[in-house]
Amino acid sequence: QVQLVESGGGLVQAGGSLRLSCAASGRTFSSYAMGWFRQAPGKEREFVAAINWSGSRTYYADSVKGRFTISRGNARNPVHLQMSSLKPEDTAVYYCAARTGMTHAATAPDEYDNWGQGTQVTVSS
Repeated sequence: QVQLVESGGGLVQAGGSLRLSCAASGRTFSSYAMGWFRQAPGKEREFVAAINWSGSRTYYADSVKGRFTISRGNARNPVHLQMSSLKPEDTAVYYCAARTGMTHAATAPDEYDNWGQGTQVTVSS
């Protein structure tokens, strides 16, 4: 069974940091583009960051640029998201996603076909 599982979420004060990780099982995602998305209550899922298969190209939403960093990991944990200078508006469920068979990153959720269950990030003011 192909599965992505996020970890590292939690409650943090504004200005703090968290590091999210995405664990893979059932197959390796090291050769595929991956991304992070988030969804706040009552809002649509939105793009946060994406990275190509090699890690040479990264993309960020304007709202997180300069504060978040996406990076490649190993086969077991193929992608991470380092979040710094967190703001209350960053509060959401964060999802990792993979573009199976694709090496180039994308920013649209429907370009991704494998998703984790999400991890809650709550930033208090």
